[in-house]
Amino acid sequence: MKMMDTSNKNLSNRKVLVIVLLDGPYISQYADIGYNMANTALKMGYDVKIFLYMDGVHLPRKKQDPSILPNISGNFEELIKKGCEIRACIRCAAARGYINESDYLKKVEITSVYDLAEWMNENSKVVLLGS
Repeated sequence: MKMMDTSNKNLSNRKVLVIVLLDGPYISQYADIGYNMANTALKMGYDVKIFLYMDGVHLPRKKQDPSILPNISGNFEELIKKGCEIRACIRCAAARGYINESDYLKKVEITSVYDLAEWMNENSKVVLLGS
């Protein structure tokens, strides 16, 4: 009897939520909505991936310290600790002065938009937040 290796199959069948954020912090509530969606999905057992595009690349910047608003980079740091994968578009980041990953929270990658395309598959739910 031949045994099948199902380890990769199980990984490919995991539910994935992909959130694409277009707006920067404090412009709208999209970052807060994305954070709440990601946090809930993680609790429900989803793999969560966030792709930052356009002004969304400002969200995981280190040392944000707004005086009266929630600290969105702190929220993203919390998601990373829970296993959320966050990537930022390299063209968008470079155009806004983020030359390397040292400007960002640990584990945020600056990468190609092609990674977003790879994240979208039959097991993914994709949500786009921004204007």
